[in-house]
This record gives sequence, structure tokens and C-alpha cells, in this order.
Amino acid sequence: MVPDELLGRHEVPTASLMEDLGHRLGEKLQAGDLLVLTGPLGAGKTTLTRGIGEGLGVRGPVQSPTFVIARTHPSLVGGAPLIHADAYRLSDAGELEDLDLDLDESVTIVEWGRDFAPLIADVWWDIEIERPIGDADDAENLDLDAPRTVVIKRHA
Repeated sequence: MVPDELLGRHEVPTASLMEDLGHRLGEKLQAGDLLVLTGPLGAGKTTLTRGIGEGLGVRGPVQSPTFVIARTHPSLVGGAPLIHADAYRLSDAGELEDLDLDLDESVTIVEWGRDFAPLIADVWWDIEIERPIGDADDAENLDLDAPRTVVIKRHA
């Protein structure tokens, strides 16, 4: 469960501090928690998830699931595993369910899954990550340490 003190708006000036925010989240999450991450390319969704994985104590490395749809990272400390999914290429929640992921026994993070979250969970956390967008909007030219704004909301 995301603690109340982490709900709201966070200014995150560096990638390292994005991982730190994720670590603090990960330490509080438990099996059955669903987090939905939304933000443009290079916003820091996977960086935040990497920190969450560290806080949960799961096996890494935590990488973007873009090309595999979902990755499961087992716990190294006897806690809940982390499911990291990318819903960008999915057309509906049924396709996510077809992956046969154990959402009840895992902490689940779904990038680009805002439309699916209400269909697969009663309670979920919406995490919006904003980054400055300049003239070059491609991965090679992104400033990884440009400040980000992270907004965490609870939906029930």
C-alpha cells in the first residue's frame, strides 16, 4: 500500500532521486498492489520501477518490458514478486488477463495501463510522470537528469 505521505506531487530533480522515490514506495508495497505508470518516452517509468524493485528486494535487473509485454521478478527476501508490464501494445484488459499473471500474489506495475486498471483492480495507484519536452523528443537526446514531476494518486 502506498503510504499517505507519498501521495501527491513530488519534484524529482535527478534519475537517482527517482530511484530513491521508487525504493521508498517499494518498501511499503505488498502483494495485490497495482500501480499504473503514465508518462512520455524517457519520463522515468522504468527508473522508478527499478527503485521499487530494490525496495521490494526482487531479483533484477529491472528493465523496460516493452518488447516482452511483462516480466516477473521473484523476491530474494521472501516477499511478493514484482510483475512489470507494458500495456502500450495491448488493445484491452482481456489481453493483459491472457498473460495469466498472478496479480493477487504480486506487486504489479503496468506502464500505459490507465484504461485497464479499473477493470482488473478495485483499488490502484496512478503515477503520472512528467518531464520537460524539448525540440528533440527521442531517447538518444533526452536529458536523463532533467527534473521530473511525479504525481501519485489513489483510486478506489
